[in-house]
Amino acid sequence: MADDDLTVGELGRMVGALRTDLQQMIAGINSRLDRVVSTDVYTLQSAHVDQRIADLVREVQVTRSDLKALEDALEAYKLAEAARRERERQARLYQMIVPVLLALLSAAVAIWAATTS
Repeated sequence: MADDDLTVGELGRMVGALRTDLQQMIAGINSRLDRVVSTDVYTLQSAHVDQRIADLVREVQVTRSDLKALEDALEAYKLAEAARRERERQARLYQMIVPVLLALLSAAVAIWAATTS
């Protein structure tokens, strides 16, 4: 027999070995597929992540606008407080000057009355 002629037993062993190799390859592919996320799950997860990112962007914008409003309110409060302090300072000044002027006026009238009589 030539080297190319194989016996039925050798062919059977070769087919068995090929079958075993094929089964191992299929098992490896199945184990990899078990770790892969399905397209439906991936689509749902991506949509959820996109929605969450959009929500976070809106929250950041709201927070920025709230912060801007708070900064504007604080600036307005500072200006109003400075104006109130200035009014109080002027009021205290007038409260101090008016009695002194009245006392001087009374003294001048008293002196004038004393010298004219």
